[in-house]
Amino acid sequence: MRIITFEANGKTHWGAWSNGRAIDLNGAHENRGLDMELAPTVLDFIRAGETAWNAARDTLAWLGDQQLDGITFPINQVHLLAPIPRPGKVIGIGLNYMDHARESGQPIPTNPIVFSKFSSSVVGPYDPIHLFADVTQRVDYEAELGVVIGKPALRVSVDDALNYVFGYTVINDVSARDLQLNAEYGKQWVRGKSLDSFCPMGPSVITKDEVPDPQNLSVRSILNGQILQDGNTCDMIFSVAKLVSILSQGITLEPGDVIATGTPKGVGDARKPPLYLKPGDVIEIEVGNLGKLVNPVED
Repeated sequence: MRIITFEANGKTHWGAWSNGRAIDLNGAHENRGLDMELAPTVLDFIRAGETAWNAARDTLAWLGDQQLDGITFPINQVHLLAPIPRPGKVIGIGLNYMDHARESGQPIPTNPIVFSKFSSSVVGPYDPIHLFADVTQRVDYEAELGVVIGKPALRVSVDDALNYVFGYTVINDVSARDLQLNAEYGKQWVRGKSLDSFCPMGPSVITKDEVPDPQNLSVRSILNGQILQDGNTCDMIFSVAKLVSILSQGITLEPGDVIATGTPKGVGDARKPPLYLKPGDVIEIEVGNLGKLVNPVED
């Protein structure tokens, strides 16, 4: 399933993207003659677990190619929001690709470098990224695989870790490098990563059954038509399973939490000369078959 959150006819819905349609899964479920809705929000749906997830699959199978007023919408006639508009936690991982660590002039990490992005930084797959020129002058892009947690994970093993994953999405870990790295700003990683609009996400969350191997996905960024990053998740220092396991040692990962797993080489701050986002740019991020973010850049 491709789980989405979208606006249509002045209302916000959560549901699925299937056969060129945005589908209100609650509406479709009730249209089958089933009294109870699946869940009021996408976070509630993820928290409800595999019984609800399987019920949603059954509803999609029942729906087939049907078009139902107020329930199915052409995908190009809705506004796609971030699939999880306000995750409980967005956990970022720094320097998780060797080539990126090297281009940044940093030692190869022996443990994951962990930071957070405030959930208020999350925006949709086609929404603008705002530069806040009075706050930062070095705004960078980072193409990343996002991992969405499906059930509470505490002290899980590497071997069992992927059983706690709901699905995968695409993230641009937009970063204000001056706030993040410069001493005069206090090297404020969280602030540098968490300005409003600095976490484009989507366009959907693809459930894990449709991603056989999260360690074999291309990761690309494209700025104004030029490919700047072209990596693969097989080059991660810490795999998805290792990250889920390590993070869960003392921190409960909750349903709907998102892990941004790091970026490959090619970021703007490491280029000579550096390349930063500017008004009028369009930055695209794509990961494997998960879809693409296409975010314009504005003042």
